[in-house]
Amino acid sequence: MFKKLLILAGVVGVGVVVFNKIKASNDERALWHEATTSPDLR
Repeated sequence: MFKKLLILAGVVGVGVVVFNKIKASNDERALWHEATTSPDLR
């Protein structure tokens, strides 16, 4: 029982790390897009 919980905790931990890396990458890409596009001066 304890081994299953440990494996589950490990899988959830890896999922959280991957999710955070993907989110950080998307946030950085959006920031670069905003910084490098010309402003809309209409």
